[in-house]
Amino acid sequence: MPKLDVLSMTGEKVGDYDLNPDIFDIEVNEHAVYLVVKNIRANKRQGTHSAKTRAEVRGGGRKPWRQKGTGRARQGSIRSPQWRGGGVVFAKKPRDYSYTTPKKIRRLAMKSVLTSKARDNEIIVLDSLNFEKPKTKDMVKVLESINADKKAYVVTADNCENVIRSCNNIPNTKTEMAQNINVYDLLKYNSLVVTKDALDKISEVFA
Repeated sequence: MPKLDVLSMTGEKVGDYDLNPDIFDIEVNEHAVYLVVKNIRANKRQGTHSAKTRAEVRGGGRKPWRQKGTGRARQGSIRSPQWRGGGVVFAKKPRDYSYTTPKKIRRLAMKSVLTSKARDNEIIVLDSLNFEKPKTKDMVKVLESINADKKAYVVTADNCENVIRSCNNIPNTKTEMAQNINVYDLLKYNSLVVTKDALDKISEVFA
């Protein structure tokens, strides 16, 4: 069973945490991770792109020259696609790119990424994380004490307003509740800074 050190906010070891092997010690499935990341990125797309077809471009109501006798190629409108300022042949229109990945694939991808994080020693477990009042300076000090990477994903069990506000002004740092973590953010940030309570909740949700 994989085990991690539990640190205090000052970086001192205060205990051990036994990770759930069903979540943090499985065979990594890279294809499942790829499918879920692709899905998340697709769901983030706005899909507001739009170009005009020849039916929507202004002008071109009359034939530019007569059909025969000029020696030039026949033309029906100056807004045909081959003309400068003409319409687009297969114009992009607003659309919804979102779709759903099967729940089993999403769960497998989450376990694969968490396993990879554990094996690469990118998970930092804190005994607790809270502040009396929001202060960015205090959060920076905590991250430095526990040797977190500059790109840190801070996960808490509950909606800790003081922790969230303390992280808001730190570049490349994001806070999230345990039940809302996703594969894309776990891959994006190098260090997963998580409290013991949050790990318990992750085990409860994804086991």
